[in-house]
Amino acid sequence: MNKDNLRIRVSLSTNPYEIVIGNTILKNIGDELARIGFREGLKILVVSNKEVSDHYGEKVIKSLIQNKYKPTLLILKAGEEQKNQTSIEIIHNAAYEARLERGSLMIALGGGVVGDMTGFAAATWLRGVHVVQIPTTLLAMVDASIGGKTGINHAKGKNLIGAFHQPKLVLIDPKTLVTLPSREFKAGMAEIIKYGVISDLELFELLESQDFISELSKIDEKILLKIIERSAKSKAKIVIKDEKESGIRAILNYGHTFGHVVENLCGYGKWLHGEAVAIGMIAVGQLAVQRGLWTAFDAKRQKELIEKAGLPSKWPGLELKNVINSLQGDKKVKDGKVSFVMPTKIGGVKLYNNISNKEIQECLERLN
Repeated sequence: MNKDNLRIRVSLSTNPYEIVIGNTILKNIGDELARIGFREGLKILVVSNKEVSDHYGEKVIKSLIQNKYKPTLLILKAGEEQKNQTSIEIIHNAAYEARLERGSLMIALGGGVVGDMTGFAAATWLRGVHVVQIPTTLLAMVDASIGGKTGINHAKGKNLIGAFHQPKLVLIDPKTLVTLPSREFKAGMAEIIKYGVISDLELFELLESQDFISELSKIDEKILLKIIERSAKSKAKIVIKDEKESGIRAILNYGHTFGHVVENLCGYGKWLHGEAVAIGMIAVGQLAVQRGLWTAFDAKRQKELIEKAGLPSKWPGLELKNVINSLQGDKKVKDGKVSFVMPTKIGGVKLYNNISNKEIQECLERLN
């Protein structure tokens, strides 16, 4: 066990686990699995895509074999548009061919799409097999891999089909970010900015103080590690308090309600998830200004930080009726009312579910 690794405990009452952050994680995956009690001879299905597997698949498989596990590597097509029932069926078929048993394991090696699909497939195969998350994108490292939310998209909306299925372990190797496309890195910064707005003023100010946050090569390694650690801790703290989103965990949806509308109406693949969330944060920030919940100055700080990260900030031209229809299909609608997480200050948000269509219209008109 590498003593230099950062370890964050997700202390759930049932199924607690660790988030382990370190630069040698990939070559020591087998050791980490053994440390938490996975036995020799365990059948493991590793799910990835070609872009990630070409860089890291062999290293992961080698580590597993060295620890006398029996891994099978499954390669899926990349992209948000692949997050569907067909892909789940492919994973289930591979699980059958690999003869996975109740005590077996699936490993998600990749970004948030791979993590969501593998987690959902694990939750539903044999009524639940173990899953370990190995995120290789910034967004997945700080958000998607933590907390046990798994799922796929429906034709009418994002993540409408899913399950809560906590991982046994989350293994984060920041060195994998060197092969991440620049656009994907920027998309991950959106979720980090989100944590700053919802609960961590110090993180927000740390990002503001940096000269560059849009390119990996221009960020100091220690600063990057601190950003990832603070973000992961923020997510873990909220998940511990509310594992299945019956209360405070809803604040993690900041920027996502409008963001999902952008993804859905523009077509999956047009915008990366983080890009849509960035647009969504600016939109809901405007809504909060209209309501007098926070100041135009704080909204400006948020927008400037989003733009500093190289993220889009302009609301796309979408018809109001289509936006309203999409919002009504959101999984967070209750009694016909759409819930919005809105900022009250940088470092604090509250949930509101009494937003009228007129307010939404005014908000979008001001953004255009």
